[in-house]
Amino acid sequence: MKPKSVTILGPQRLRPNLIEAVRARGVTGRIATVTAGWQEREDEDRELHEHLEGRTVNLRLYHRAEALFAADPELRDVLRERQTRLQEQQRLYRLRLGFALQAARELLAVSGDPSLLEIQRASAVQAVRALDEQHLQQVVEINAGYEEQLRIQDRPPVAAGRRELAALLSETSAVAIAGGHVAVLLNRLRLFGLDSLLRGKDLFVWSAGAMACSDRVVLFHDSPPQGAGDPEVLEAGLGLFPDLVPLPHARHRLLLYDRDRVALFAQRFAPALCVALDEECRIEWDGRRWRGLPPTTHLTPEGSVEEFEAVAAEEE
Repeated sequence: MKPKSVTILGPQRLRPNLIEAVRARGVTGRIATVTAGWQEREDEDRELHEHLEGRTVNLRLYHRAEALFAADPELRDVLRERQTRLQEQQRLYRLRLGFALQAARELLAVSGDPSLLEIQRASAVQAVRALDEQHLQQVVEINAGYEEQLRIQDRPPVAAGRRELAALLSETSAVAIAGGHVAVLLNRLRLFGLDSLLRGKDLFVWSAGAMACSDRVVLFHDSPPQGAGDPEVLEAGLGLFPDLVPLPHARHRLLLYDRDRVALFAQRFAPALCVALDEECRIEWDGRRWRGLPPTTHLTPEGSVEEFEAVAAEEE
């Protein structure tokens, strides 16, 4: 079930603009918040509560999940096993990805006969795209296998938790999903089936919250402390909005002046738009199309970073 509308924001810690987006949507009722990505600090939401004029109710998905695992140890153990298997899948994918990206980058940087070079460049990018798709399909199959084994929705503690959340959400008109640890956040959102409870709600997401709600979760950092980074697909997201790769803190994590890296990133995930989400950025989805507000930008297949258009993408 899709939300009524989706608003994606830049990071909220330094220059929050969430309340402006809430007012622009005309939201006047209570707002459910999800801070599960903060893990043990989930309840440290005073600033968020005050920023939203004291209208929030924290769904406490992280703490609910911990209580659920205590009540259902089998569920906890099997989900840990699944996570271990997913981590191994990610390790193997990452090994292949490094070689595929190296070939694509070298071909983008080299000069030569354009009639030959363009074919090889396109083929190298397609090889990366195919590897991403294969990995994502394997991740989906792993998740599906464990869900079938566990029959999560039928387990009494899970069913009870979902009923409680449905009751809370029935008293709110919007949901705001914050950032933090994206895998932890995504797992909690899935566990409680939050995506199925958002119909008719205005949804506001940022940072890891935006990543978890997208079609696929893409991890990225061009200059991590441990060396050169390769953007990698982690998971299938909740799919609450189409054809968009959110890139929180893009100015700090991506070498946006490197045209070859920018071009490869955009070509790799096309036709999805790769949107740079820094402070004060905002884009809106009304169920049919995106609308971007300055200073939001997006990466182009030609290697430039351009202002997000008023209408940048439309669902088919």
